[in-house]
Amino acid sequence: MNFLAHLHLAQLAESSLLGNLLADFVRGNPAGDYPAAVVGGIMLHRRIDVLTDSLPQVKACRRYFSPEHRRVAPITLDVVWDHFLARHWQQIEPAISLAHFSQAARRQIVPHLPHTPARFQNLNHYLWQERWLERYAELPFIANVLAGMAKRRPRLAALAGSFHDVERHYHQLETHFWQFYPQMMQMAKEKTL
Repeated sequence: MNFLAHLHLAQLAESSLLGNLLADFVRGNPAGDYPAAVVGGIMLHRRIDVLTDSLPQVKACRRYFSPEHRRVAPITLDVVWDHFLARHWQQIEPAISLAHFSQAARRQIVPHLPHTPARFQNLNHYLWQERWLERYAELPFIANVLAGMAKRRPRLAALAGSFHDVERHYHQLETHFWQFYPQMMQMAKEKTL
């Protein structure tokens, strides 16, 4: 899961949106560094990552990636899941538009940015200003996200090429998304994630 799915599942689980978004920028045990609710959000994010990576449907998706991109497939898939969530948002969450969800998340997170790592503050500058959560619905934007990640982290250069595998197996990946994401939503609502 990437930013949008983590925020969505956090909201369903009534967990800290800040903690869930911040989790990838925090190493080790966050207790003592952040308020308890934020720590709970960080821990939920980590549990979601472990669960998602272990799901049979997600594991099966790795076979859609060519050998040169298979190593980065889990990262690419995280971004692709956000694409499908954004693309089908109105079907998944008919009561609130993605734009309104994004604005509400921003209002909850931005006031706390001064107490977060500089890298996280930098991410938030672009995330909200450039409307990433909404733009995940656009397939060319997904290509740009993967290319940007590849450029920033040379060890992950294969991410840029992995988009071709996404295009080639788009409908299969979408089918897998519908097989597991509604279950994760239910688990979030039941607070069993």
